[in-house]
Amino acid sequence: MNEINLSDNIIRLRHKHKLTQEQLANFIGVTKASVSKWENAQSMPDILLLPQLASFFGVSIDELIGYKPQMSKEQIQCCYAELSKDFVNFPFDKVLEKIRLLAHKYYSCYPLLLQLCVLYWNHFMLAETEEEGKKLLKEAIIWVDHILENCNDVGVCNEAIILKAGIYLQLKMAREAIELLEPISELNRIQSDMILVQAYKLIGKMEEARNYTQVGQYLSLVNVIGDAILLLSLYEQDMERCEEIIRRIKGIIELYQLEQLHPNLIAQFYYQAAIVYGINKREEELLKMLYSFMLCVDKLIKTKEVVLHGDMYFDLLDNWIACLPLGNMAPRDKKFIQNNIKQALLHPAFQEIKGNKEFQKILYQLLKDDIDKG
Repeated sequence: MNEINLSDNIIRLRHKHKLTQEQLANFIGVTKASVSKWENAQSMPDILLLPQLASFFGVSIDELIGYKPQMSKEQIQCCYAELSKDFVNFPFDKVLEKIRLLAHKYYSCYPLLLQLCVLYWNHFMLAETEEEGKKLLKEAIIWVDHILENCNDVGVCNEAIILKAGIYLQLKMAREAIELLEPISELNRIQSDMILVQAYKLIGKMEEARNYTQVGQYLSLVNVIGDAILLLSLYEQDMERCEEIIRRIKGIIELYQLEQLHPNLIAQFYYQAAIVYGINKREEELLKMLYSFMLCVDKLIKTKEVVLHGDMYFDLLDNWIACLPLGNMAPRDKKFIQNNIKQALLHPAFQEIKGNKEFQKILYQLLKDDIDKG
C-alpha cells in the first residue's frame, strides 16, 4: 500500500487536465496561494473540499489522496514471512504490537487481516501463559467476525469460517466449531469435482481440466494423511487397527513420495504413530517412527527455504501453490519449528525410553544445532 500523497496527485491531475493553479483555485473557490501550498505539501485542503476536488478531476477521494486500503497478494506474503521470522527473533509483545498496528491500518484489507489471524493461530502458544494465549485467539475471532460481516469475497469468507472453527476447537469450544462447519461440509465434493472436470473437457479447456484434477488428487492425498493422523489419535488404544492404518499410509507416502512433497505433514504422521507405539509399549516400532520423524524434520531444517512444491508427477502443482494466500511459504518459520521439537519430545508416551541409546541418538540429531550452539 502506498502512503497518502495528496500534493503530488494534485499536481499530476492538474497537469493532466492542463490547468493552471489559478484556474483550479477559481473552480474550488480558494486562492492561488492555497493551491500552491497544497502542491508543495505546506498545507492540506480542508476535508470538505476533497469531494469537490475529486469530482472536478473525475476520480474517487481515495484516488485523489493516493490511499489504497488494500495490500497486494505479494505484499501480504512478504508481510507474513517477515512477521513469522519476527516471532523467533524479537520479544513476543513487540511482534504483537506490530501485528495490531497493521490490523488497525489495514482493517478493510480482508485477505491481510485473515493472514494476521493465521499468524495468531500459528504462534499463540508462544504467549507467556495459557490465559494470554487464549486472549490472542479471542482477539483473532473478533477480526474473523469483522471479515465475515464485511467481506464479499466468498473464498476469503470460507477460509475465515474454517479458521474460526479451528480457533474454537483450540479454545475447547467444540459445539461452536461444529455449528460453523456442518453447514459448509462438502459431502458431495467428489461428485461436483468430476462434473466440473468433465465440463472443462467438453468445451476443450484441457489445461483447466488437468490442473483441477491434479490439484484435487494432491489435496485428496493431504486429506488422507491428515485423516490418518486423526484416526491414530482416536484409536490409540486399538493397536491392531492402528497398525493397519500405519501400514496403508506408509504405502501411500512411499508411492507418492510425500516425504519430499510435504515433509511437514508426513513428520506429523510419523510423530503420531510414534505416540501410539509408545502408549502401547512397542519400543522397537516407536524408535522406527521417531527415526522417520527425525528424517522429515531434518529435511525441513536443512532445506534453505521451507516451501511447498510439486514434482515430476505433480508437475502442475507449482502454479496452484503460487496462487495460495501465502504462496509456497510454510506457515511457521524454520527456527520456530526447531524450537517446538523439544516440546514434542517431552510427550508422556516417550518417557519410558528416555534412557534408550537409540532414542538419545535421535534426540541428539533433532537438537543438534541447539547443542552445538550451547
